[in-house]
Amino acid sequence: MNVVNPFPNEYWKAIIDCDTAYDDHFLYGVITTGIFCRPSCKSRVPNKENVKIFKNAMMALEEGFRPCKRCKPEGLNLPTEEWVEQIAEWIDTHYSEPLTLNNLANISHGSPYHLQRSFKRVKGISPTEYIQRLRLEKATRLLENSEQPITEIGLAVGFSSTPYFMTLFKRKMGNTPSGYRNAYLKTQALEREENEE
Repeated sequence: MNVVNPFPNEYWKAIIDCDTAYDDHFLYGVITTGIFCRPSCKSRVPNKENVKIFKNAMMALEEGFRPCKRCKPEGLNLPTEEWVEQIAEWIDTHYSEPLTLNNLANISHGSPYHLQRSFKRVKGISPTEYIQRLRLEKATRLLENSEQPITEIGLAVGFSSTPYFMTLFKRKMGNTPSGYRNAYLKTQALEREENEE
């Protein structure tokens, strides 16, 4: 059962209206992202049931919330490396969902440009490349360990189009998904035969 977090309607209105007059009265955390903000933050408005109110940044930090990169509550700023790692962890869990740079920027309370630049500096690749690499790794495991059709595998790992999945797979892996699967199965069969001799 969800814990109801009651707070005054005027606080909710302040969050919706990005009202700077309330910045000194409270901060709010978003349970689903683990980030806390000023009421005036320009980030996307969260669902009310996911909002938790704090009197100050210390209370939010004690409960494991992280300061927003966009509005920097009480002057706090999360180190870039830590911010990028948290975004990467979020991608690792949500890779099969439709992900764009704008989505990631909204979720992580940063600008798309800053996210792109910071991610590339910390990880050595762009967020898009990171997502593609992760999806291809997951697809490779499914090709090796399941009999799912290629189209289902592409969709299961987050590719919205089968032709795009097949083209990207071939470009990055040097083989089509079905070619990769056949080669893998052949190698497994040969290894089994050698072990049986």
